[in-house]
Amino acid sequence: MCPHLRHGWRLTIAGSFDFCMLKENILLKSYTTFQIGGLARYFWEAESVPDIKEAIEWAKGNGLSFFVLAGGSNLLVADKGFDGLAIKVQSSKFKAQSLGGDKALLYCEAGVKLSDLVAFSLEEGLSGLEWASGIPQATVGGSIWGNAGAFGKNMADIVSQVEVMEVQSSKFKVKNYKNKECGFAYKDSIFKQNKNLVILSAGLVLEKKNKQEVKEEVKKVLQYRKNHHPNQPSAGSVFQNIKDEKIILSRPEFAVFQARKEISAGWLIEQCGLKGKKIGGAQISTEHTNFIVNTGAATASEVRQLIDLAKQTVWQKFAIALEEEIQYLGF
Repeated sequence: MCPHLRHGWRLTIAGSFDFCMLKENILLKSYTTFQIGGLARYFWEAESVPDIKEAIEWAKGNGLSFFVLAGGSNLLVADKGFDGLAIKVQSSKFKAQSLGGDKALLYCEAGVKLSDLVAFSLEEGLSGLEWASGIPQATVGGSIWGNAGAFGKNMADIVSQVEVMEVQSSKFKVKNYKNKECGFAYKDSIFKQNKNLVILSAGLVLEKKNKQEVKEEVKKVLQYRKNHHPNQPSAGSVFQNIKDEKIILSRPEFAVFQARKEISAGWLIEQCGLKGKKIGGAQISTEHTNFIVNTGAATASEVRQLIDLAKQTVWQKFAIALEEEIQYLGF
């Protein structure tokens, strides 16, 4: 008998569940790029789209909150952990088909790593994901959720459609969202705003190009990240850049950002004298001040203190409200 059955868990909705794959008290720090965070009460590694559906059904049927864990980047987990079901998306199948002309469609499950797609694109001479080179652990689902991007490109540029599970009470419906229905904006999407929408898979449209051109662009992106991003564990950029035109035009010192049409959050933090600021094991990076790094034994509480300090100090100096790019779990 599966040992989990002794706990007396029973499905209250239709469907079967593999209890032997359900785990308890799993340390989430091992599943985040920050390497910070407490225990998940329950944990399930979903290796396929049906697994994701089944896990959500079990959580809802048993009155538990659930969290869909993608690559664990852009995420800060509380020291106390998460008192629900963490669903680690491992669905990693993808396939390509020609759309004719110079276009190709990649059908990807939510757990596919962007790094795998970048490697595939290099082999096939497909362009559109070069900007994602070197992003640690990022997945298709998580990247669409937050409309990830860099160097003026983002997921919204290449998403054709997204297969989503709509979770309403005990009802579950699978629906396809076309690009225009995804509500893409800077670091945002309808999926980020609506917690009842769970990304299952997506279609990405890439452009066929000379392989050497794609390779050179990837090389440039990787070199930039190597030169400008810290090597210590982090969650990537903590804050969104400022894209409000009125703010950009409000001060003479912001003139340097007018061409880019956005003010760097890292620049604002550095101007406040916070570069290298440390609380416990957490530190505002000396290499990129929009990164907070784990110097070895940082806690989520220490990271939150630095985040709050940066927001407060930037507000006091510039009257600009920084908005987090990272997501919180368990707070």
